[in-house]
Amino acid sequence: MQNTFQPIEARPMPGQQTGAVAWLRTNLFSSPGNGLMTIALVAVVTWALSHALDWSVFNAVFGANLEACNNLRGVGACWGVVAEKGRLIVMGRYPDTEHWRPVIATALMLGVVMISCMPRFWNRALPLVWVVMLAVYFTLMKGGVLGLTEVPTDQWGGLPLTVMLTVVSMTMAFPLSIFVALGRRSNMPAIKTLCTLYVELIRGVPLITVLFMASFMLPLFMPHGVSIDVLIRVVVGITLFSAAYMAEVVRGGLQALPKGQTEAAATLGLTYWQTQLKIVLPQALTTVVPSLMNTFIGMFKDTSLVTIVSLYELTGALALALNADADWRPFKLEAYFFITLIYFVFCFAMSRYSLWVEKRTAVSKVR
Repeated sequence: MQNTFQPIEARPMPGQQTGAVAWLRTNLFSSPGNGLMTIALVAVVTWALSHALDWSVFNAVFGANLEACNNLRGVGACWGVVAEKGRLIVMGRYPDTEHWRPVIATALMLGVVMISCMPRFWNRALPLVWVVMLAVYFTLMKGGVLGLTEVPTDQWGGLPLTVMLTVVSMTMAFPLSIFVALGRRSNMPAIKTLCTLYVELIRGVPLITVLFMASFMLPLFMPHGVSIDVLIRVVVGITLFSAAYMAEVVRGGLQALPKGQTEAAATLGLTYWQTQLKIVLPQALTTVVPSLMNTFIGMFKDTSLVTIVSLYELTGALALALNADADWRPFKLEAYFFITLIYFVFCFAMSRYSLWVEKRTAVSKVR
């Protein structure tokens, strides 16, 4: 006999209301105290927002008019500082006539990063794309070949330097962190001790100390006549520092995996590396996606510390642009809002990608 049962939608509970009014009553005005608090918060937010709009929009100066900015100082924002100094802030000390080179190089690097985040491009050709991109990037930035004017690395700066330090450091730190995390869980005492010492030593000092040592102390231990470019030393320092922190994140994911996974792999005859690559790491890395992305975002913002070694990335280029000009120096706050927006856009994009990866892995787990 054929089953003719047809499910019906659940009816709301008697007396239960739906809609915007019901939501407001439930969440914001559920009691007299909550209602008063809601009204007070709305009043404070409205007051703050109106003053912020007056300062940033209605009374602001958007053109590079120094006289108008001085007349409205304290009343309205002077976004003219961005129009006047924005190019120097974004590009740093890179020669003005060659700005097209870092623009193309940075756009190329960000484009390759974006396609690397899409599963459809995860194939054997992707590493080759990265090699070509890095070769083109450093050729454009450094110059000295193909008729390009040579630009020393100490003149690189602004957003291109920030992006390059983040991308290159993350690319090298991530696989290194996996090996270190596996080493800390190894049964070989020498490897386990070495990895533990590395992690504890690096995590025991701030990044600014690592950068200082890499820039000023390391050359003292080099043979006479041998010199390593300061940019290479900084990249290595950030990579080693970030890898130590990421290694602990990855190790947490490895420890969260049930022991039965590796025991089942052993019964199937899989080798150690087959077990790690096909069973352990995919599950462990999926578990720690939010923590890994948090480390990546922190690394992106920590690039501002390279100013201590005279590499003027985004924040350093801002200080360089305004400290040398007494006329525009009083409007440094507006310039900081400008680079804050740039940092927010990049960090928000990484955060949203992290959420997308979490949802994708959650669907794959259900399947």
